Amino acid sequence: MCMFCAAIPIAGAVGAKLNADQKRKTAEVETRPEKPIAALTGGVIVLLVLGSVVYHTQFSG
Repeated sequence: MCMFCAAIPIAGAVGAKLNADQKRKTAEVETRPEKPIAALTGGVIVLLVLGSVVYHTQFSG
């Protein structure tokens, strides 16, 4: 498995964990504004998928 294909589920799991932790903390104390972790995770996954497509089409010879 290439590095891009392996990193996609890892990025999703880390993003989900960070988002859940943030939701739990903001539910307890509503003083800080939430960061867009879900949107950032989605962006990272899209970039990884694009990198995977380029890698598999250019270098799979």
